[in-house]
Amino acid sequence: MARYTNGINGPFKGKVGTVIGSSWKGVPYMKSLPDKRTIPPHEKEQQNRNKFAMAHRWLKPVTDFVRAGFKGYSEKVEGFIAAKSWLLKNAFEGEGEAMAINPSRAKASYGDLHLPTNITAIKSAPDELQITWDVPKMDDDAYDQIMILAYDIEHGVAEWNITGQFRNAGRDTLNLFPSSFEMIYHIYVAFVAADRSRQSDSVYLGTVSNNPE
Repeated sequence: MARYTNGINGPFKGKVGTVIGSSWKGVPYMKSLPDKRTIPPHEKEQQNRNKFAMAHRWLKPVTDFVRAGFKGYSEKVEGFIAAKSWLLKNAFEGEGEAMAINPSRAKASYGDLHLPTNITAIKSAPDELQITWDVPKMDDDAYDQIMILAYDIEHGVAEWNITGQFRNAGRDTLNLFPSSFEMIYHIYVAFVAADRSRQSDSVYLGTVSNNPE
């Protein structure tokens, strides 16, 4: 059943016969129902399916972070979908069973806001990550805020702060998930403008371990 949203001559949402009505970012679309497939996918097609599924699984634990980090990616695509598109195009290595995502090539944020220099990440306490960076001399960007993501990919555990300390603070900390077993966190840092109009590319800072003592 479909539902009209703007009168009988307007767009509709739902299914009418073999046609589906939907919209994306306010733009209405119509598409036909897919035909039922009777033959199995060929090798290249199956690999693309596997790649798509891997990207989805990789991003799912950090959905809220990439929604903010990929805000305004393009006129029609942003957030999780944009992050997945970028991951698929840029972060995969190998083929077949050897295909994998290289964390150092992944991005958690995309944009043209500039990053400060000398960004570093260290474990300042057993369950605490400390990020430091050079304080800028300019005043117009002093109140941009840091975005920090610590992502244990193997266990699907992520800790983050999307609105951290101001750029002029020069440092911030993030509490890590307390665990009785070792967790390896991949660290990504970006900055978001004070008015939330744009953000920077993320920078990959390597890994830290919570290695329990």
